Amino acid sequence: MYKLFTLLVLTFTLSGMIMAQQMSDSQVIQYVKQAHSEGKSQNQITTELMRRGVTQEQAKRLQQQYEAQQDSVTVQHTFDAMENRQRTSDADEGVTTGTGVVIAPTRSKPRSENQIFGHDIFTNYNLTFEPNINLATPQDYKLGPGDEVIIDVWGASETTIRQQISPEGSILVSNIGPVYLNGMTVREANAYLQREFSKIYAGISGSEPISQVKMTLGEIRSIQINIMGEVSVPGTYTLSSFSSVFHALYRAGGVNDIGSLRNIRVIRDGNTLVELDMYDFIMRGVLQDDVRLQEGDVIIVSPYQNLVKITGKVKRPMYYELKPEETIATLIKYSGDFTGDAYKKAVRIIRKSGGREYQVYNVEETDFSVFRMNDGDRLEVDSILDRFENRVEIRGAVYREGMYQVNGAVNTIKQLIQKAEGVRGDAFLNRAILDRENEDLTHEIISVDLRGILNGTVADIPLQRNDVLYIPSIHELQEEATLTIHGQVARPGTYLFADQTTIEDLVLRAGGLLEAASTTKVEVVRRIKEPKSIFTSTQIGETYTFELKDGYVISPGESFYLKPFDEVYIRRSPAYHKQKNVAIRGEVLFEGSYALSRKNERLSDLIEKAGGLTPDAYIRGARLIREMSEEEHKRKQDAIRMARLNEKDSISLETLDVSDRYSVGINLEKALQNPMSDYDMVLREGDTLYVPEYISTVKINGAVMYPNTVLYTSGQTLRYYINQAGGFSDSAKKKKAYVIYINGTVSRVRSRTSGKIEPGCEIIVPSKEQRRRMSTAEILSISTSTASIATMIATMVNLFK
Repeated sequence: MYKLFTLLVLTFTLSGMIMAQQMSDSQVIQYVKQAHSEGKSQNQITTELMRRGVTQEQAKRLQQQYEAQQDSVTVQHTFDAMENRQRTSDADEGVTTGTGVVIAPTRSKPRSENQIFGHDIFTNYNLTFEPNINLATPQDYKLGPGDEVIIDVWGASETTIRQQISPEGSILVSNIGPVYLNGMTVREANAYLQREFSKIYAGISGSEPISQVKMTLGEIRSIQINIMGEVSVPGTYTLSSFSSVFHALYRAGGVNDIGSLRNIRVIRDGNTLVELDMYDFIMRGVLQDDVRLQEGDVIIVSPYQNLVKITGKVKRPMYYELKPEETIATLIKYSGDFTGDAYKKAVRIIRKSGGREYQVYNVEETDFSVFRMNDGDRLEVDSILDRFENRVEIRGAVYREGMYQVNGAVNTIKQLIQKAEGVRGDAFLNRAILDRENEDLTHEIISVDLRGILNGTVADIPLQRNDVLYIPSIHELQEEATLTIHGQVARPGTYLFADQTTIEDLVLRAGGLLEAASTTKVEVVRRIKEPKSIFTSTQIGETYTFELKDGYVISPGESFYLKPFDEVYIRRSPAYHKQKNVAIRGEVLFEGSYALSRKNERLSDLIEKAGGLTPDAYIRGARLIREMSEEEHKRKQDAIRMARLNEKDSISLETLDVSDRYSVGINLEKALQNPMSDYDMVLREGDTLYVPEYISTVKINGAVMYPNTVLYTSGQTLRYYINQAGGFSDSAKKKKAYVIYINGTVSRVRSRTSGKIEPGCEIIVPSKEQRRRMSTAEILSISTSTASIATMIATMVNLFK
């Protein structure tokens, strides 16, 4: 169920509408539900609610009351339609908002194939047929009770009389008495008043009057008319006396689903005054039959006679109402005529015959104007076939590929090529292909000696409908030739081959040499191609070596041109080296980044470049941080992949260091004491050496009672520092304790060890693995399973005794 409704504010005046006693809120909602269940249209429900006196204040109250509740979407749609209709009524009455802006009407919905043509004309809020009351008073307008007349006298005598015609049909004029105007036209009333006023005003009559009398209308009266038959809301309506039949039908909500637009009758004084055909207005804009209504007129809308549907390739496929004498030609005209892709030679009629089954009629074009349609007929207009009756096509190595007309200027292959402005220079003329479609829709391939046809040495071939001529290019018949360049150039890669290309040309196309390129060894590797060979060979390529000087090939001394699929290798110069930087931080005189001057530069060399250590340096705590190389990255990824594939037998992922930097344990003190020794480690690009200040504390972590940091005491054993942390915990692996030194190295220690404890180190005590105890439920489950198994075994033993 959807939200009950969203009741939009109704901005309309209620003047000119017949108001019944106002409905309560619950009555409004109940009425909408009941009317929908009875099959009434939205238009009917909307109009009836308006006539029953639903006001603006009631609408606001209903909106506040039901906007948060859930109910049928029908109620919501009904009140949306009601709002739009009431907006239209506002426009009919000239109602504006507080700012003087006329409320804009809602646009009508787009048409669909299942819609009846013309039925939306009276529900279109942009087309109200409202009479224009600002026009001059029509001379044939008949006066009646309620009309206000204005009588002006000017000339020798001047006066103005403004009165409303009484229910008896008269006005009261001083010195004349009652003047009866009811039933007179404006023209007749003016002539009558001329005679009457001449009795009291001199100079009005005669051949040369010196005074004039003129009657015009002021406020016009309202009239009541009845609308009956197949309209949305039949009943009695109060309208302006200027209203026409079309405006009355609009106020009644238009015709219903079975109402006729072709037979609308106006009954006056018991006789048929006129019969209206709305199609004359819709198709041709003719409004001459739209008569002005009078008090007591009755409008009767009859049911339709013939309702037919047209589908397919017409401009307005939908339902249309036809008169009995109208034919297929008339229906096609009403539908806007055929579309461009319609098959116009014949149409198909599906008829609901009087028997048990449908009937189909294929009507030829010549019978369109005589074949009459019956009620319920469906006319189908097919599309033209998706094929050509005079097409040939040319593709490939010609200047203008495409489709051409055959049996005109093009009848043969040579004429088709001439129409396509000739073959291109890369056309392969020895053999072309003509794809021909036979009558049974099979295809055959015809080989064409194109060179012979163009030279006139071979007979030209006549073309047939749907022939396709394909002229291949010589480039399409061979593998696309390329050149490849590798190594120290700006844009290494593959390039299209071109004749007379040298190594220099390819280097230029690749953006030139890089700074690291070697000019002493340039190699060209060429494929071995022997298409006619019937033996295998162990040689898979030919290599040529050259030297480059100022961009020219100077060895072997003669011009060398590249061939298709050659690959050129520009090597890196062995003497080319980019700067490689290392860094030193901490207690040195000049910390910062330094470039390596040579290979195998060591820790002692870096300390020397930095000006040596400061007096506060703690040399035994120095550590080195190193960035992973490409090979180390690869080994790390392999280790992680193996751990994921078989985590039980591999290293746990949690224990793997997945960072791009790692610590290297060094002994800087021995490295400086023994330069060039194994302690004096070789540096590489990206290394960072940290030389800290002296740290006088020791950390104790892991399976101890209270992890702590304490002062370093020279000569104290491991047991001393463990006691400073409250001793071992129950889960401690006492014999597995180890020390992590500030320089990045790690060492096992025992309880009475003293020499291995150094300032700044961290003591780690591992924990034992905790075994999970079985719960009571698990123990009971195992006991029950054991008892069941024992019972089963006992039963089997008894069976086999």
